[in-house]
Amino acid sequence: MPALYTRAPGDGPHPVVVYCNGLDSCKELLYWSRLPEALARRGVSTLCVDQPGSGEALRLQNLPVDPHSESWASKAVDWLEQQPDVDPRRIGMTGISLGGHFAPRAVAYEPRFASGAVWGANHNWREVQDKRMKREGENPVPHYWAHVMWAFGAGDMDEFLEKSQGMNLNGHMDRIKVPFLVTHGAQDRQISVSYADDLYGQLINSPRREKVIFTAREGGVEHVGADNMSYGRDCIADWFAETLGGHTA
Repeated sequence: MPALYTRAPGDGPHPVVVYCNGLDSCKELLYWSRLPEALARRGVSTLCVDQPGSGEALRLQNLPVDPHSESWASKAVDWLEQQPDVDPRRIGMTGISLGGHFAPRAVAYEPRFASGAVWGANHNWREVQDKRMKREGENPVPHYWAHVMWAFGAGDMDEFLEKSQGMNLNGHMDRIKVPFLVTHGAQDRQISVSYADDLYGQLINSPRREKVIFTAREGGVEHVGADNMSYGRDCIADWFAETLGGHTA
């Protein structure tokens, strides 16, 4: 699983955050979001991963999406535990866009994660696909269905729908027993803000759950803050600094 590792400055061991892609991003775009830079300023390292279905993992290694994200997120934790500059008791996970499915699922089933967050609450992505099919038919955006079939390793639409059946967090979030942050843009036109309410409401066993909805007053209202990423970036970086023991103001 290709990755970019951004080390926090100074002597370790440091806390670290595993940061995963959405449907069609790559580890370089995760780095470009500047979340690793924001975390490093707070004493937290970052591992940006091309998980199965994204980036090099899909394009060079032919690894399709695995809805059960704990299967690959656990491998990232295995690697981090071997690094001398990592504190294995302070590993968190976050994801952007479709990573809003992968990160909560991984935190729910991988007990070594100490904190979690989402940049966009992709709580029931399979339901989103059903709605897109009914509303927009063959072209939600150009080549959309061809892309998701490729990402999921599906030969046709029926196979894609079968493979994506697991992209639903209902019934899983009560397994999260660590702090968890839900962020979402109030005017997200790709993923309904109601999914942030669903995710937050189901975190019933988290000792500290928070929900932040970005409004027009501050910005960051579009999907994963496409209009202004600074608010989501700093909110998530502050969250991990607080919950993993980084540097706070």
